[in-house]
Amino acid sequence: MVSINNMTELIITGLFQDPEVQKVCFVLFLPVYVATVLGNGLIVVTVGISKSLHSPMYFFLSSLSLVEICYSSTVVPKFLTDLLAKIKTISLKGCLAQIFFFHLLGVAEILLLVVMAYDRYVAICKPLHYMNIMSRQVCHMLVAGSWLGGLIHSIIQILITIPLPFCGPNVIDHYFCDLQPLFKLACTDTFMEGVVVMANSGLMSIISLLILVTSYVIILVNLRNHSAEGRRKALSTCASHITVVILFFGPATFLYLRPSSTFTEDKLVAVFYTVITPMLNPIIYTLRNAEVKNAMKKLWGKKNSETE
Repeated sequence: MVSINNMTELIITGLFQDPEVQKVCFVLFLPVYVATVLGNGLIVVTVGISKSLHSPMYFFLSSLSLVEICYSSTVVPKFLTDLLAKIKTISLKGCLAQIFFFHLLGVAEILLLVVMAYDRYVAICKPLHYMNIMSRQVCHMLVAGSWLGGLIHSIIQILITIPLPFCGPNVIDHYFCDLQPLFKLACTDTFMEGVVVMANSGLMSIISLLILVTSYVIILVNLRNHSAEGRRKALSTCASHITVVILFFGPATFLYLRPSSTFTEDKLVAVFYTVITPMLNPIIYTLRNAEVKNAMKKLWGKKNSETE
């Protein structure tokens, strides 16, 4: 089908209609986004500079933090500027670009969480072979594979969307561009496209979640053979990972496993995983990890001594 698009610009309804509420949201969410960029950026810099954090686990954590910065930045800057705008608009091409990068980075994050679970499985269940299995080359391949998986997923989503004819109305009932709200603007039946998109996203999420759950069940079973101190350290690390997995998959499952709707609570849940969760991840990982906290203290101590 050849796409016939009479629309070049889309209007976004936003999170709330009340201008005063939108200003309050701007004041609340701007510091959250700044904290997301600074917090995750600090982890990337700390892991890159600190010699004590050159193990595979911290390499993956640094990669996750980089993805979090990019993932949040696909939605939040535009969302913040729209909160101060009377009319919120985005070009159709800009909308498709936002969808492409949002899905690319979202799936890359899911696959990185799977990689991190596998890393903990090898570290706890096969400690003697850990450095051989998780070599530098393997680590780089696993991270590259996460990005490649996100790229393939996103290309499929966009190739399904581009041929659709959009002839109005041109109003997206959301605060950012996503596939289901955009499909409602197509002047043709998008049932099959919706099924394929949901299957593409759903299968990726379900398979990843099953791998994650299986990995952590095996880890918890194997911890019975470790010393009390070993169990404590392993559980502390795994608890951080499991918390991040729940924060990411919980809201996404709530949204994507329900029939599409225009409920305000759906938008609020989306705010949680696009704005709030990326800020929480560095807090969760650093608060429960003494090595990261000590490395950050040394890094800041070194900078302070250089400036004096």
